[in-house]
Amino acid sequence: MATGWRGREIVCAALLLGCDGGPGEGGAASTSTGAGAAETDEPGPVPTTQADTSPGTDTSADTGEPTTGSASTSTGADPTGPEATAAGSSSEPDPDTTAASDPTADPTSDPTGDACEAEAHAGVATYYAADGTGNCSFDAAPGDPLVAAMNHADYAASAACGACVAIDGPDGKATVRIVDRCPECPQGHIDLHPDAFAMLADPQLGVVPISWRYVSCPTPGNITYHFKEGSNPWWTAVQIRGHRNAIASFEYKDAMGDWKGVQRVDYNFFVDESGMGPGPFSFRVTDVLGNTLEDSGVPFVEAGDSPGAGQFPACG
Repeated sequence: MATGWRGREIVCAALLLGCDGGPGEGGAASTSTGAGAAETDEPGPVPTTQADTSPGTDTSADTGEPTTGSASTSTGADPTGPEATAAGSSSEPDPDTTAASDPTADPTSDPTGDACEAEAHAGVATYYAADGTGNCSFDAAPGDPLVAAMNHADYAASAACGACVAIDGPDGKATVRIVDRCPECPQGHIDLHPDAFAMLADPQLGVVPISWRYVSCPTPGNITYHFKEGSNPWWTAVQIRGHRNAIASFEYKDAMGDWKGVQRVDYNFFVDESGMGPGPFSFRVTDVLGNTLEDSGVPFVEAGDSPGAGQFPACG
């Protein structure tokens, strides 16, 4: 009886795209018989006071007070997937379109949008003991089987983290959220929770061909700003959680009132090595479709969460 990807050797002949696209830089390389969470070395903060900054160890603390500012959303360019970085436009979305695609306008609507890109990806699916944790530095998600690890190439240095992909398998479909990286998986390959794999095919097969594309996540609430443990005014790391579409860029207003872009690292935090100051903050987040959310008065919560005031519209 086949036991899935964990505990089996990779069989190159089973892969649609061959065995190119192997592990790259960043993270500890896995053995050829396992996938899923791969440890990644992180640069440590250089604050006055510092806590543990190893990836995958951040846990939510007390939630800060709600923001006092409002969020604004603007429509942007055509989608091209999480690897692309699109700037938002200044035009406001059409109210009728927003009402139809944005569940914040109608809480009873389905927040899963149409495909965020026209072209489907081809690859294979396997499975491992996914639990919601991994290279994306998200918290564990007990009881949620709709999580997966993305291959190294499509992980794109954490650009795929938090994005959702709709997968077509031999016997069914599943929509999963990317929470981890599979270093040894070739491009197109997605490593799933066993229950998600079972939605596509018989788990005894172990490896099956699939096609997949990026879609909006079924997320009804607003985005959340998560501050990494060890963050302080002199070294600040912020992660966006609960976003409907993949994130393209993150900015904050500096002491001069200018927007400053922050680089994202491969463990899925936007890190300013010199710090963002004590807060409260003004943040601007842009998704891969060019939609932009702005929040002001965001309080600093070390190793904790501050809620945003808005959500991206679903793809469509």
